[in-house]
Amino acid sequence: MHRGTNLPAVGGYNQALILDVIRRSGEGASRVELAEKTGLSAQTLSNVSRRLLDEGLIRESGKMVTGPGKPRTILRLEPEARFAVGVHLDPTVITYVVLDLEGHVVAHSRTRTPVGTKPEETIRRLTVSVNAIIETSGIDATRILGIGIAAPGPLDAEGGQVFNPPLMTEWHNVPLGASLAASTGLPVFVEKDVTAAVAAEQWMGALGDLKNSLFFYYGTGVGAGLVVDGAVVRGASSNSGDIGHLIVDPDGPLCRCGKRGCLGDSVAPVSLVLEAIEAGLVSAPTGELDSVTVDNDFTRLLSLADEGNGHAVVIVERAARRIARGVLAIVSILDVDRVVFGGPFWDRASRAYLEVVPSAVADDPALMMTHPIRFEQSKLGADVAAIGAGCLVLDRVLSPKPTDLLI
Repeated sequence: MHRGTNLPAVGGYNQALILDVIRRSGEGASRVELAEKTGLSAQTLSNVSRRLLDEGLIRESGKMVTGPGKPRTILRLEPEARFAVGVHLDPTVITYVVLDLEGHVVAHSRTRTPVGTKPEETIRRLTVSVNAIIETSGIDATRILGIGIAAPGPLDAEGGQVFNPPLMTEWHNVPLGASLAASTGLPVFVEKDVTAAVAAEQWMGALGDLKNSLFFYYGTGVGAGLVVDGAVVRGASSNSGDIGHLIVDPDGPLCRCGKRGCLGDSVAPVSLVLEAIEAGLVSAPTGELDSVTVDNDFTRLLSLADEGNGHAVVIVERAARRIARGVLAIVSILDVDRVVFGGPFWDRASRAYLEVVPSAVADDPALMMTHPIRFEQSKLGADVAAIGAGCLVLDRVLSPKPTDLLI
């Protein structure tokens, strides 16, 4: 069981403010630059920076000459001063990462999500895997700030409770956060998977400023992470982004909700695999269509489409056009100018889908935008939600919160 210094050890609004400015500065910042950017007095800045140096969170990194007078000492974040664990609980696969203070992945592992297993057993396995990745990474456990978990909704992010995820039928009102905190001895923060994914893109800055953007999440299911006016949109209960029941094809497959053509059941990998089985492109399983079979057969379907197999091309392009209709609806409602694609199943489908989606959106007569829309894919790969979960922990430490000043 890991018991460390954790979040309170690096608390304080001014400390978080200075850490945040140093992190965003890239190559570091001098005390003079920090004073200019934070508005803190020289005395306050000196006191706070000394505490951060003493705690090992920042370090002095050479001198910089900017003109007459003494050279300025550059302060930089010490990446290995603290770490965060990020976990993405997808119905198909569970991804674990360890991030340093700069958000770089220093350890990574992945396991299949157990099927037909009670949540208590899954949480036990999560605990074993979290302990294992910390141990094998060689990191001092006292430097672990906490665990972030990206999970499918609906959920209570504040209370860390997962309600009834449609693709995880065994999970009903599970106290995921509290249970994992009790078994690991670490603070645990729970976030919806699509929100964690877009937060990772924004926090890491790999794609630059995501001021008004849609993150289209393509995993076992689909979802939307949203950034509006530079802020991640979580919604009243932190459950925004459920787009699975947007109707994108009135003649499409029958959804579990009873309607036809819902986005989620129209483009989910399992749905496309079922279409491939019906078309004779892949063999029907002898038993239940499990997650491993879906994973393998989805890859096979995309390979057949790449090779020009007519039936496979029809299935994949139809899915791409359905995604385009869903994207069009969301960008029209929110007036966003960037669409970023990512998630566990996205990378292998990206070439086929991006050949269709941008032009299908641009050519749709329903498009009423007065500005162009940029289409990009995540640079964080299939681990984007796990990285976002880890960033959730780092954000609690490194980003100043005005509410910290309230009495």
